[in-house]
Formats: sequence, structure tokens, C-alpha cells
Amino acid sequence: MKPTIIAKLAALLDRYEEVQLLLGDARVIDDKDRFLLLSREYAQLTDISRCFIKWRKIQQDLVTAEIMQNDIEMREMAQQEFKEAKVLTKTLEQQLKMLLLPKDLDDLGGCFLEVRAGTGGYEAAMFAGDLFRMYSRYAEIRRWNVELINVHEGEHGGYKEVVAKISGDRVYSQLKFESGGHRVQRVPTTESQGRIHTSSCTVAVIPETRIAEMPNITHNDLKIDTFRSSGAGGQHVNTTDSAIRITHLPTGIVVECQDERSQHKNKAKAMSVLSARIRAAETAKRQQEEASTRRNLLGSGDRSDRNRTYNFPQGRVTEHRIHLTLYCLDEIMAGNLDLLIQPIVQEHQADQLAALSDEIK
Repeated sequence: MKPTIIAKLAALLDRYEEVQLLLGDARVIDDKDRFLLLSREYAQLTDISRCFIKWRKIQQDLVTAEIMQNDIEMREMAQQEFKEAKVLTKTLEQQLKMLLLPKDLDDLGGCFLEVRAGTGGYEAAMFAGDLFRMYSRYAEIRRWNVELINVHEGEHGGYKEVVAKISGDRVYSQLKFESGGHRVQRVPTTESQGRIHTSSCTVAVIPETRIAEMPNITHNDLKIDTFRSSGAGGQHVNTTDSAIRITHLPTGIVVECQDERSQHKNKAKAMSVLSARIRAAETAKRQQEEASTRRNLLGSGDRSDRNRTYNFPQGRVTEHRIHLTLYCLDEIMAGNLDLLIQPIVQEHQADQLAALSDEIK
């Protein structure tokens, strides 16, 4: 392990021990706000500090085992201990590097999933429906909750647009790299000549906004319209103006919600989506301003990015960002998205590790 990384870990360990002492100080305990902040810091430092303590202990064992190899009677046992310590060192060093990676607090919570039909007319809408079913099945496998926010159905099936809230443990961490362009190549059901058509959809995954990070939205910044719901809903549809459309005037962001029969519930849902979109836009702007010159293999997540191609005639899915091709399209469309998500996450972590190495050289 590089000396720069060891120095960084040693500094974190010193801070961990300092915080541990402060938490036992009566004056800190009486100051609730400071005690809470230090408790959170202690929790964040615990895993990496304990892992580093274990790593340093193994380094001592390695030195001892190497010295013992000079003793003829102890040589065989020392060689075995040295070999085991080397393997454990490699494992611990990998764990330490992973623990040093920057944490995204959004990873722990839920998200809003937005799927929109792009080029390709009704076939794009059909594909948007297929994508949303794929994500819904993945959520079901993960035991996440899917709550519809807004739906605009296609004339021949599928969706022109569908927005849903997905709640559960670490939802955003698994779905955040799905943002971008998704392309499909297949023969539409109405194609009499058997020609393959190419259509596209865009996917946006926006982290749910925590209360502490809610943007400051004043009533004067909003234009709120009501209208009658459309689509499935029985006799209630088109009888009351329960659907809500909110326009955030400073940014021009527009949000609709018509899934609930109650206007108040639709407004609450729409406001939660609006807050998430405003925060996501602010985050994207800040990241663009702070962007390094390093090439990000996973792109920006913009809708113009071409993430993936789903080729139905060949049963093939190609993840363009990491140059991965899998011939198990049916399995993926049935919700087994981990076949794609896990390699992407691993690529992201490798990218972060490379950035970390550059940073602490």
C-alpha cells in the first residue's frame, strides 16, 4: 500500500481516537448538538479505523514471521504464517481502499424513476412500457415499493411518459447509473415486411430529497394548475379537477401528478418530485463547474448519453459505457438487472479508486 494512503489512514485513525475521547467528555455530552455531530463522525470513522488497526497488526505479524524463518525449527510454521498474513494483507488493503472512497449519502435512500418515449413513435412508447416493467420487476425482486406519480399512456400501448417513486434500502445506489438514453432494435408488431426498427427512450433517475436538503421554494415561485385526470380510474376519471401541474417559474421545471383521486395528495407528490428535480439540477450544475479533466467512463447521466442497446432479434444487450455485451435479453427484461448493474458499479468503483490514487500521490 502506498505511503500516502497509509498516512491518510493514520490521520483518520488519530481523529477517530480523538473523537472517541471527546464523546466521553462531560462538557461535550451536555452539548447535544456537538455530541450528535461527533457521534455521526465517530460512526463514519469506525469501520475504516478498525480495519486499519487490523492491517497494522498484520504488518507486525509479517515482520515477526519473517524473522522466525531464520530459526530452523520454526521455519516451516513461520513460512505458513507469513503466507497467510500476506493473503490477509491483500484483502484488508482492498477493503481499506473501498472504505476511503467518497460516500454518496443519496445512495442510502429512494429515487424517482422517469421513463419517456423518444424517437420511434408508438414503438418508442411500447419500449418505454417494456423498460418500466423491467424496472418494476427488478424492484419487486429487491422488495422495493413502486408508487406511480404520473402516467401518459401511448395510443397503441406503453407510455409516452411514466414517473414513479421507488422506495427501499439503497435504491438510488443501484439505479443511479440507469439515467441516459436506451435504444431498442426489433421488429414492431405492425411491421409486415419483417424489417428491424430502431427506437429510443430516455431514463432519468433522481434521488429522493432529504428534508434537510430541501430547496427553498416559495409560493410566489410556483404556478399551480388543476385539470381532470385521464387514463385508467373508473367513473372518477374526468369528473373532478384532481390532477395537478406545478411550474417552478425560476427554473421552468414542470411537474404533473394525476395518480391520486385527492388533489391535495397529488399536490404533495408533485412537490416532492419538484424538490428532487430542482436539487438534481443544482447538483448537476455544481458538478459540471467542479468537473476534473479525467475521463468518466460512465458519462454524465444526461439523456443525450447512449447507455445501452437492446437488440431483440439477437437476444443481445450492449452496455456501451463499459463495452459489455450479454446474450440474455429475456432474463434482463424479466428484471434480472444485476447482470448489468453490478459490472457498472464495479467500473464506477474502479474509476473512483483511480481518482483517489491521483489525488493522494
